[in-house]
Formats: sequence, C-alpha cells, structure tokens
Amino acid sequence: MDYVRRSPLAFGYLCLLLAGHAWVVYGPSAGLLDYLGTNLDNLGDHPVPALLGSALFFDGTLTDLASTGIVGTLITLGLGVGCFLAWAERRWGAARAAAVFLGGHLAATLLTAAVIVLALHRGWYPPEVRHASDFGISYGAQTVLALGVLAVPRWARLPWALFVLGWPLAGAEWPGGPLPDFTAVGHLLAAGLGFALAAVLGPSRPPTT
Repeated sequence: MDYVRRSPLAFGYLCLLLAGHAWVVYGPSAGLLDYLGTNLDNLGDHPVPALLGSALFFDGTLTDLASTGIVGTLITLGLGVGCFLAWAERRWGAARAAAVFLGGHLAATLLTAAVIVLALHRGWYPPEVRHASDFGISYGAQTVLALGVLAVPRWARLPWALFVLGWPLAGAEWPGGPLPDFTAVGHLLAAGLGFALAAVLGPSRPPTT
C-alpha cells in the first residue's frame, strides 16, 4: 500500500491511537485518562507522564455518528494525523514531522496551562478548571493542520486558515471574561504555532497538493 510505504510514521501512529481508543472503550482503563490529563493538577504532580501519555489517545468517538464528537474525530484524527501529518512526513521526513506534531502538542499544552493560571487569577475561569479532563492529540493535530496551509493551492490558503481557526470556536463555551474555554484557547495557540512554522518553512518550496 503506497500510503503505508510513504507515510509509515502517520500510519503507525494511527494504528497506535486506534488501539489505545479500543483499549479505553473495551479494556480496564478506569482512571487512566484522568491520570494522563494535562490539567494543572496533573502538570504540577506528574508533568512528564501527563504530557507524553496524553498524546497516546484521542478525545472523540468513532461510533456515535450523530454526535458532535465525530466531527472532532474526523478533523483531528482523520485530517490532522491521517492526512496532514502524513503530508509533513513525506515532505520533510518522519523525524521532523514527529517533532512538529509533538512540539505543537507540548508547546500548546504548556502555553494553555499558563493562560489557565492567568484566567484563574483574574476570575475568568471557575476553580474546577484546575482538574478538568484534558487529554488527546488535538493540539498536535491542530499544529500540522495549520502547517498544512502550505499543502493547499494558493487560492485556498485563506479559506483553509479560516477553517483551522474557526472550527475550535464553533462549539466553544465562554465561561466569563474575554476568553473562550481553555480547549478553544489551546487549539488557537496550536494553530498559531503551525502558521508560524508555515511562514518560516513556506518560501523554500512551492505548495504541493
């Protein structure tokens, strides 16, 4: 299969995520995702397992086709990992593609944590945000989605950028103050990282389909 041969990193990561999802749904995984969540409590207590372990699962559904969760799964798992991580792997190699994905995941998570601390201090977020559930691949996926602005034709770059910035805000909640919920903030920060990388890497080669 040409996809597997040309994008072994993306294919292997997809298989790992699907296996992890099946284990969460059907296996003895009670409490695991709470432990691996990247909320403030976990980042303060066990930051390395939380940061790395949260990237082994995706927060979504594969079976509930009537829910909004399936849209997030299609965007992060399907487009983010299946399409644009594979594109980045073919263009820059597996090591650099993995660095972009993991770097986006880590940087956006830590930046979001800093925003949460500020928002809690200002009273914009409720105190229970400190231990809210927060895990998954979506920040890394959002980074490569934003970097993927280089993969689309020039005429489609602005619509693609608007889509990348807009989908996290479509279902965002506004708990009070000037900020949306912290997951929307994290996705916007991850998109900013991806667009910044695109600005740096873009001039070196023409866009590809």
